[in-house]
Amino acid sequence: MLCLAPFSVGVEAMLRPVKLFAALLKWPLWPLLKYKVVPEQPVEELALDKSRPLFYVCSTESAADLAAIRRVCAALDLPDPAADVNLNGTEHPRTLFLEKPHTLLFKRGKTTALAQGQALLQAHLQDPALNAQLVPVALLWGRAPGKENSIKWLLGEAHAPNWLAKLLIVLISGRHSLVRFSRAVSLQQMAAQFGAEAATARKLLRMSRFHFYRQRLAATGPKLVNRAQLFNSLLAAPALKKAIDDEAKSKRISVKAARLEARKLLLEIAADYRASTLRVGDRVLRWLWHKLYTGIKVNNADMLRDLAQKGHEIVYVPCHRSHMDYLLLSYVIYQQGLAPPHIAAGINLNFWPAGPIFRRGGAFFIRRSFSGNKLYSAVFREYLCQLFSKGYSIKYYSEGGRSRTGRLLQPKTGMLAMTLQSMLRGIERPVTLVPVYLGYEHVMEVNTYLRELKGSGKQKESVWGVLKAIRNLRDYGYGYVNFGEPVTLNNYLSQQVPDWKQDIHPLEVQKPQWLNPVVAQLAEQMMQRINQAAALNSINLIALCLLATDKHTLTRAELTEQISFYLDLQRTVPYHHQVTLPEDNAEQLIDHALSLQKVQQHNDSFGSLISLSDDNAILLSYYRNNVLHVFMLPAIVASAILHQRNLSLAQLTAIVQQLYPLLQHELFLQLSSVETYCAAILQQLTTSGLAEQHGDSYRAPVQHSKGYFMLSLLAHNAEHTLQRYAMVLQLITSQGPQSRGELEKHSHELAQRLLHLHGITAPEYYDKQLFATLVNALKDNGYTHTDQQSRVSATAQLQQLNDTVSQLLRNEVVQSIHSILPAAAS
Repeated sequence: MLCLAPFSVGVEAMLRPVKLFAALLKWPLWPLLKYKVVPEQPVEELALDKSRPLFYVCSTESAADLAAIRRVCAALDLPDPAADVNLNGTEHPRTLFLEKPHTLLFKRGKTTALAQGQALLQAHLQDPALNAQLVPVALLWGRAPGKENSIKWLLGEAHAPNWLAKLLIVLISGRHSLVRFSRAVSLQQMAAQFGAEAATARKLLRMSRFHFYRQRLAATGPKLVNRAQLFNSLLAAPALKKAIDDEAKSKRISVKAARLEARKLLLEIAADYRASTLRVGDRVLRWLWHKLYTGIKVNNADMLRDLAQKGHEIVYVPCHRSHMDYLLLSYVIYQQGLAPPHIAAGINLNFWPAGPIFRRGGAFFIRRSFSGNKLYSAVFREYLCQLFSKGYSIKYYSEGGRSRTGRLLQPKTGMLAMTLQSMLRGIERPVTLVPVYLGYEHVMEVNTYLRELKGSGKQKESVWGVLKAIRNLRDYGYGYVNFGEPVTLNNYLSQQVPDWKQDIHPLEVQKPQWLNPVVAQLAEQMMQRINQAAALNSINLIALCLLATDKHTLTRAELTEQISFYLDLQRTVPYHHQVTLPEDNAEQLIDHALSLQKVQQHNDSFGSLISLSDDNAILLSYYRNNVLHVFMLPAIVASAILHQRNLSLAQLTAIVQQLYPLLQHELFLQLSSVETYCAAILQQLTTSGLAEQHGDSYRAPVQHSKGYFMLSLLAHNAEHTLQRYAMVLQLITSQGPQSRGELEKHSHELAQRLLHLHGITAPEYYDKQLFATLVNALKDNGYTHTDQQSRVSATAQLQQLNDTVSQLLRNEVVQSIHSILPAAAS
């Protein structure tokens, strides 16, 4: 049996000098220490119970570390790490240190952590009512990853430096420190499961050491390789050497000249990652976000930290709304205590001075197309494989460009394919794709997007554009960063291609046949998961409501009630559990939009009217489209109830199921059961008074009632989509077989006519790609086929789909389409 009293006295005596020196360092350290705590509220986010005894475990027995952690704990109202904890009459030091720092002259000794851990476990065995918490606390003085083959003590890279190196570290990096609290370990559970033997305490400490190693690696990233050495190793890689030889033969130049061309391509592509740029960037971006945004709201970031802690290599796959995406996502990741990723940036951003800054912040530049340039493709693929093999996290935009309509674009699969090909080189660690939804209440470039859709040329990025944007800085409301459900590629491939590991080869000799279809399916799934993490906010909710009216105007009471209904709908029948809702109520959301000058309020003797100006009506359609997928199926149900009376649940479900494959392809929808979802939507519409149930049938409330009006507002969210479907379907049925190019051209021309006839302001009517997407979806779902002349022709099912769509639209719109087409045909 352990004798705890003498043990306590001995440990206290050994720790007394450290505690005393830490107390003396309190004030000298004050101006030298500036820290970031992750998570920001550890008590709430880690579910720490202050009523139970709490212990800390730290990496190094350092007075400077103890003084810093004491200051952090005091600010967070956590127990003092230097104090003792009384367990059944015995005093135990609250903090366990895993190792002593290195010394200048003598061999370093061992800490008392083993004896402390064993004593705590023994105390819990003696009293099962005890349930103390052991919280790992990682302190990083600076976030520099260090360089390979560097002098560790001089650069402050050693995790347990001597006192002289520690002094330099505190002076140089103290104001860039990171303090990371992790989930508590139950000492009662450890004792009950493993006992209180020395082997158990050693296991606990060994787990803690590995935990701190992973924490350090996640926060700093792998050590940096000298850029010249990196280039030499890449040029010496067998796959790239073969590509250089092939280039020399095909262009009839010397191998030396081809090698020089490959080096130039590496200079064009490769990042020049520097910790100093990140430190400066962190300060500049913190100022910028305070200038630009009311706040940045981040959701599901704890999942990221868990993945990093488990050793996953993270690949971020965000949607692309704005150039701000590059900065915002990297900043958020850095603030979560993780190393910022290397970013695949378009070559159009490689202009002075932004290009060199982005490159030093981790950006590597990619051309819009690789076609016809085998050497460039080989160089880029080899560079990407090197990033993966070194363990760097990576970020790329699978859409290939910024969305001009607010909807997700159809994904480009090149980067995803290269990611899987890198895995086939034999990467040992798990690689995980993390979808990221980025949302804004104001996108800086939104004014230019509609002009580009109407046909004006895309503006080239330049320093003057940056200066103009800085000059126009103002409060843009909230920004949203929602991390979606991740996909671990190792598990995904094992499910899709059970024997995929047989294709692993260090030289990637041949692309396996399964790669392209698996990549296409994976790309679709990533876009679906981005949309599942959508963020509802004041602007996109108000846009959904006001754009559904003819004059873009509602009374404040009507707008409040419609927003409240949309929020209740998502709480009761959520599109997905990861969709985030605003914390404010409808009235507060309207006030916030007024403060951003997105809407106007006009007061008269009858009350308040909320409206959109003509310019804002066009711009707000962009924000509506960000979340349109969340309300699309409820809008289809509302349209069916509104335009067809007395429909049963089975009939309504059949309508939705008929349209679902087309909507899924366009809006990246994903539901586990369409039938269950439709039934829940109907129940909520009935409960809210927007639909009436008579026996087994559903119908709209009486006209001029509040419920009928609200139902029509909901239904309008599907109208523009259904109108586009009606145009394409009617063109195919009325004009017969035609080439795909002609069909897409005529669809776009017909859309322009409807814009003028019905005053439609939807930017997607200008987007030719949406018509191409619909044509693809019709073919994939058997509504059309290609005849011997490569023309798009209708199948027997097309007319039934055309009838369904027409019955969901207003009569005047259907009549306009029918009246235009004979003239077009003649």
